[in-house]
Amino acid sequence: MDESAFKLLVKHTQDGDLCSLEEHISSGGPAAVQSVRTKHFGRSGDTLLHYAARHGHRDVVEFLTRRVGVDVNVCNNDYKRPLHEAASMSHHATVSLLLREGAKVDSLKKADWTPLMMACTRRNLGVIQELLCHGADPALRNKDGWNSFHIACREGDPLVIQHLLQAAPDVWRTESRTCRTPLHTAAMHGCEDVISILLDRCGYIPDSADSCGITPFMDAVRNGHISVARQLLEKHQASPTAADTLGAQPVHQVAVTGQEEALRFLVRDLNADVNQRATDLQLTALHFAAKEGHTSTITTLLQLGADLHVCDKKGRTALHMACIGQHADAARTLLQLGLQDTADASGTTAQQLSKKDDVRQVFECGSATAL
Repeated sequence: MDESAFKLLVKHTQDGDLCSLEEHISSGGPAAVQSVRTKHFGRSGDTLLHYAARHGHRDVVEFLTRRVGVDVNVCNNDYKRPLHEAASMSHHATVSLLLREGAKVDSLKKADWTPLMMACTRRNLGVIQELLCHGADPALRNKDGWNSFHIACREGDPLVIQHLLQAAPDVWRTESRTCRTPLHTAAMHGCEDVISILLDRCGYIPDSADSCGITPFMDAVRNGHISVARQLLEKHQASPTAADTLGAQPVHQVAVTGQEEALRFLVRDLNADVNQRATDLQLTALHFAAKEGHTSTITTLLQLGADLHVCDKKGRTALHMACIGQHADAARTLLQLGLQDTADASGTTAQQLSKKDDVRQVFECGSATAL
């Protein structure tokens, strides 16, 4: 069978055209059947069974496994089995058929992802239940240390979370290789309903930190999820002033991500010190915002009481940080707000740190006109 014939078989498979697929394979005789059983296509190394499973063509999957004899556990170049494909695309009927035909429920693809992990990237409880009924282990971890519960917490379906906890009550007791818990994951992604379940049913320690010292509360506020942050404060006694391994508090982390509503929440509602210093360099939130080029955040910080003229341990102002980050708009805003270009402890001015043309032009064009 030549390449053009194989391409036609792929098209029929992807389209779910069983009649045409069966006709073309049958017309080639036993040799064609043998070729289809072992043929891998393209860089991915997919087989026709991978294509059929990915597109959810149950009848084609049945034909290929039962009548053509394609191995139900055949791997592509990423060690994906057809079950991975069907599970990742939420094809319940196809998942059921593959399992009945002998698909290994906890087979591992590249990076050690199981079909259940793939299923948990979607919100199809039926597929997840089918895999669990066939013995899938939700506690297995991939190369990053994530299990299926971590992944489900990222997606945020409370029904899936409740079912996984029912199937494996201790599945929440897991950390990634960087010591991140499912609570971190749900907080980062703003999954409010899932957070409620985790706080009610699981025994997470308040302010449990990952390897960088990040707590779930920090994850929530630096991603702008204020309602989740409130939950963690009220139900979990989270600290709004805990510091990461570098000494940065939530007010600094929120300045880095430019989440202005979260800044107002921290300062106005929780009385966070907007001029609190962090890291060995004694940086303030204003320094962080300037280095990231968050022009609007700079203005918000000043409205909240940030000291425009504060220097870090090296004598650098926010203007120095804006120029280190090569952010012309941030530098222009700081100059317009009245910050002068002074030398730091080493005698270096912000202008001397400007490498990009548009940043240098901020100083050359005299953009320090007051607002």
